[in-house]
This record gives sequence, C-alpha cells and structure tokens, in this order.
Amino acid sequence: MADSYLAIQVVMMPRDTNPHGTIFGGVILSYIDQAGAIAARREILQAGGAPPVLVTVAINRVEFHQPVLVGDVVRFLVRRLKLGRTSITMQVNVEVDRGQKVLQVTEAEVVYVGIDPSSPERKPKPLLPERTPPL
Repeated sequence: MADSYLAIQVVMMPRDTNPHGTIFGGVILSYIDQAGAIAARREILQAGGAPPVLVTVAINRVEFHQPVLVGDVVRFLVRRLKLGRTSITMQVNVEVDRGQKVLQVTEAEVVYVGIDPSSPERKPKPLLPERTPPL
C-alpha cells in the first residue's frame, strides 16, 4: 500500500479464536481500530497539530478476504485517506505471510474525530491550528 506504514504487528494466539478455530473477526477489528488511531495521531502531529484526543466515529467499510490463523504474524499497515477540520479518515490493510506469499486478509476505512475532553458534550475540536489568511 503506497504511503502506508506499519502501525502494529501482533502474533495471533489461541485465545483469539472463534468456534471454527480461526481468529475471531472482532479481535481483528479491535487491532484495526488501534492501528488507525495510532496512525491518525501521528498524521495530525506531523501536520502541526497538538496531541489530539480522538474517538472512533465510524468504520465505513470492512472486508475480510482470508481467515487469520493461530500463529499468524499479522501486520496492520495504515495510510491517511482524508484529513478534515475535525476528522481524519484512515485506510487500514491487514496482511500476513503464508509461506512465500504475503496475503491481504482484511481491509477497512476508519474515521476518527478530535474532541475536547473538557467539554461535557465532547464537542468536535479542530485537529490543526486555525490558519489566518495573509493580509
């Protein structure tokens, strides 16, 4: 995936399985959310923003292409799709090595919104400083 980087890499364990013996999709979704949040924070900081408080507001699309197996070393590769005023959308690709092949097992798009934690309503907060136009 162009312009992506490794956010998380984990080994899947027997505790993560479903009744079929493969890794439960919810476990993969949890790691997708974490990887996306790590990458979103990094993108915001690199763009000149302050360390944000982010919440997940949407997982727009998830596609499970292949099962994940116990013992798989799973990589979560992330890239930014869009950076808005109060939200950031990340693409997360999940891959494993099987023999000599790299398999894309899952992909997702996740949207995070910056919030003001001191606000009781948890209102959205701009992710980057407001820029004043030149005179």
